[in-house]
Amino acid sequence: MNCPMPDVMNILQMQKMNNKQQSPSTIRFTDLFIDFDDTLYDTHGNAQIALQELFDQMEFGRWFAQPAVFFDEYWKANIDLWTRYSRGEITREYLIIERFRKPLSFGNGCDPDEDLCRAVGDKFLELCADKPGVVDGAHQLMEYLKAKGYKMHMCSNGFHEVQYRKLKASRLYDFFDNIILSEDAGSNKPSAQFFDYAFKVTNANPATTLMIGDNFQTDILGAKRAGIATAFFNRFPDYPPPEAVDFEVHSLLELTTIL
Repeated sequence: MNCPMPDVMNILQMQKMNNKQQSPSTIRFTDLFIDFDDTLYDTHGNAQIALQELFDQMEFGRWFAQPAVFFDEYWKANIDLWTRYSRGEITREYLIIERFRKPLSFGNGCDPDEDLCRAVGDKFLELCADKPGVVDGAHQLMEYLKAKGYKMHMCSNGFHEVQYRKLKASRLYDFFDNIILSEDAGSNKPSAQFFDYAFKVTNANPATTLMIGDNFQTDILGAKRAGIATAFFNRFPDYPPPEAVDFEVHSLLELTTIL
C-alpha cells in the first residue's frame, strides 16, 4: 500500500505560520519581568529629595559651603558603584559605605571613616525607603496590565529590606505576583543565575516572557542572554540602544500599544 505524499505547499504554509507566531510583534506574552528602580519607581527623583533631607538632618553644612558639591560627587560615586555591583565586582556593604566616603571626602574638615559612612548610609536608606514618587504613568500602566491578565514579576538588584518598603510606599506592591531580588537569587542582573532563579520562582516560559526595563546593561542584555524578548524603556531618546531590541518605548504608557 502506497503512503500518500505530503502536501509540500501545506507544510511550507504551516512553517510560515509558525515563524510568524514566534515574531516578537505577534507573540502573546503571558509573563512580564519588570524592573523597578527608574522604570516604575522614580528612584532618582526620590533620592534627590532624600539627599537634601540627609544633608539637612545630619548638618553637612558644617563641611560643605556649597551643597551641590556633595550632591554631584554622590551621583558620580553612586553610578560607578552600582555598575560595579551589578557586575558582581563589589559587595553590598562596600557599595553602602563607599558611595558616601568619596563625596564626604570633599567636605572641609570631614573625616569619612567607616562608622560615619555606615551611619550616613543607613540614614539615607531609611529616608529613601518611604518616598512614594513613581515614574509618570506607572500606576496607569500597572492597572492596565493587571486588567489584561498578565502575570507580573518584579526583577530588581535593589536591597531586600528597602525594596519592600518602597513597593508599599509607592502603592505598587499589590500589582506583582512575585518579587525577584538579587539578594534572594544569589546574583545580580544581568547574570544567568538571576534569570534562572526568576524562571524557577515564577514558572514562566521564556518563549512567552517579556522583560521591561530602563537599564540596557542589566535589564536588556541580561534578558537577551536568557532568551527573553525585551522592551527597552529608553528615557533618553537622544541615545539609541547600542544593540537591537524587540521594542523601544519612551514613556510607560507606550507599552499599552504593545501589550
